[in-house]
Amino acid sequence: MNKITPFLSFDGRAEEAAQFYVSLLPDSRIERITRSPMDTPGGPAGTVLLVEFTLAGTRYYALNTPNFAFTEAVSFMIHCDDQAETDRLWEALTTQGGEEVACGWLKDRFGLFWQITPRRMLELLNDPDPARAHRAMEAMTKMIKIDIAEVERAADGA
Repeated sequence: MNKITPFLSFDGRAEEAAQFYVSLLPDSRIERITRSPMDTPGGPAGTVLLVEFTLAGTRYYALNTPNFAFTEAVSFMIHCDDQAETDRLWEALTTQGGEEVACGWLKDRFGLFWQITPRRMLELLNDPDPARAHRAMEAMTKMIKIDIAEVERAADGA
């Protein structure tokens, strides 16, 4: 077990959120569901209190608790291998109440912020040619979902 584990709070939807997240990526699964032994502000005795899950090999906890809100100050970046993976995850995370934000950022239906980032985008931003990196960044800032072919064209000056 990692020394530090991300801990997320949901307003009664921890199990639903964890089930959704583990459906998105390989090496993901629900590890354990803990039911509350007593009434709490999050629900009566017997309701789901805590969900322990693994997402892409990293352990997380999800807690049911009232009156929470995620902000853009914390987000999770998914490094995508290609445009198809970028498109699939973008679609999954923005449907059923999710919101597109900008520059590869989105907010899912539970209010959690994600960055859906093609690995190639990061390579282009770190290009040893500063002009090429600048053109890639400029193209990205005009996008909502990252279109890596378009960023490549911009980086190449096309």
